[in-house]
Amino acid sequence: MPRLDDRRLARLGAERRLFAAGPSGPLSVCLVYPNTYPVGMANLGFQAVLRLLAADARVACDRAFLPDGERDSWSRPLRSLEGNRAVGDFDVVAFSLSFETDYLNVLHCLRLAGIPARSRERGARAPLVIAGGPATFLNPEPLAEFVDLFLIGEAEEMLGEFLDRALAGSLGREAILERSEEVVGAYRPGRHTPLYDERGDLAGVRYDGPGNGRVRRRFVEDLDAFATNSEVLAPEAVFGDMYLVETSRGCEWGCRFCAAGFMYRPVRYRSLRTLRESVARGLQQRRTIGLVGAEMASLPGVSALCQEVAGAGGRASPSSLKADVITPALAAALGRNGNRSVTVAPEAGSERMRRVINKNLTEPEILRAAEWLVGGGVESLKLYFMVGLPTEAADDVAGIVELTARVRERVRSGGRARVGRILVSINPFVPKPWTPFQWEPMEAIPSLKMKLAALGRELAAMPGVEVEVESPREAYLQTLLSRGDRRTAPILERLAAEPDAWWSTLKRLRGGRTELVDPDRFVHRAYPLDAVLPWDFIDHTVDKRYLAAERRKAMAEVETPPCDTATCHTCGAC
Repeated sequence: MPRLDDRRLARLGAERRLFAAGPSGPLSVCLVYPNTYPVGMANLGFQAVLRLLAADARVACDRAFLPDGERDSWSRPLRSLEGNRAVGDFDVVAFSLSFETDYLNVLHCLRLAGIPARSRERGARAPLVIAGGPATFLNPEPLAEFVDLFLIGEAEEMLGEFLDRALAGSLGREAILERSEEVVGAYRPGRHTPLYDERGDLAGVRYDGPGNGRVRRRFVEDLDAFATNSEVLAPEAVFGDMYLVETSRGCEWGCRFCAAGFMYRPVRYRSLRTLRESVARGLQQRRTIGLVGAEMASLPGVSALCQEVAGAGGRASPSSLKADVITPALAAALGRNGNRSVTVAPEAGSERMRRVINKNLTEPEILRAAEWLVGGGVESLKLYFMVGLPTEAADDVAGIVELTARVRERVRSGGRARVGRILVSINPFVPKPWTPFQWEPMEAIPSLKMKLAALGRELAAMPGVEVEVESPREAYLQTLLSRGDRRTAPILERLAAEPDAWWSTLKRLRGGRTELVDPDRFVHRAYPLDAVLPWDFIDHTVDKRYLAAERRKAMAEVETPPCDTATCHTCGAC
């Protein structure tokens, strides 16, 4: 195995930076993605923040990642990629967090950097530790003991304001922190003290600071003002053969389990003109253009855009498509592009369950989309489903097998000599903050295992069908970090102490057998609708009463039409 220095130099040599960095300024910032280099360099949000920091003449910016070698590499100090500088020597260490499961990696990175894990244990010479990214928009509380300051909002809107405050005086940790908490959307956990009642439930928060303690999530109103594309081409990254283009933020459909559909409200699309310019730049670098968004078939002009990519000799690869919005033109464009695989997400097997989750999608629409895609030249389909959804019954689970069989029959009856595989991805439902299902528990692991095992057997018996399943244990950890409050901090510390045995550690903690809070309390307990939730202090502009109303409609199996941002003001985001 190559030494760490050899790997670092090889990665830098293989990269191609597509933006001009500014001169190095007085504020040193290490931007950390708390996962491995291939994962971090595939993240458009991370790359966008990297460009903003590196192009600012006031900042000396570098990157760092979780080591991805053998476990012995975790015993070496964490150093930055470009300058090979100790991460603990920077003025600011900034974590970019897209997924809750990377919360645990934040602790690993702090340990490797020699930075005390808990904020209150850091001295004046320690870096200021900040964090941002989509996971923190939803619920930063599991990391509140470890992060000095969160920036709750989109970086293009608020990062410049943070830098203005940081550079307005001395560069010591406390001085920067005092000035930076003035930024709208900044959340300083040290100002907030959770209060618990005699049952151990969160009763409220005592706030000691300016204003009322509410934290307003910031967002960019006009996405055309910022082109969010690949900024560094890194062959070793996941999707390293693609040039990525962000097309939109949010989703108009309001699926009741989906955080992106609510935390990014109002839904915003980039104009076709802006996207064409981004695609033209991308085709100079890569043949494949990855179109990134929560749901791609609803993007205005997407068929024409994909046709233009194909006409230029490239291939457009969109993320998940909503089946009923797929048109023959879009299917033909994707086939002409040479797409071998396209993802369609029915989410649930039965019509009833799709009404519960507000999927606004019928079986005939799913079958029609599959037929069009295969007829247009797409060789393989990926179908995405969930199990453990609220109100789920045995018939709903069986519907996954039945729907897959009908899709298979439909695409193989079109006269084509060869239709590739159907990959069925099945994942346990994880309740997310700021969705209508935020009050719901995750289903018990034994019953999930039984459902997944039965589905795996039945689907694997179908020729041409492959199955991938997310572990219920992984879903348990994700739910804990999605719904937990600050009492998850010592749980994270226990898990970080035994990184190769995290599930065994969690099993020892479950059932309240230690002095720590029982993690099941956050995972398997339903919150009352009037409960104070750990993330209630964040203002997403979406009315909590609207989320509760959507939950009631779910239980009544009533669907809500997609967002009409021009006329509808029901949820409050517009």
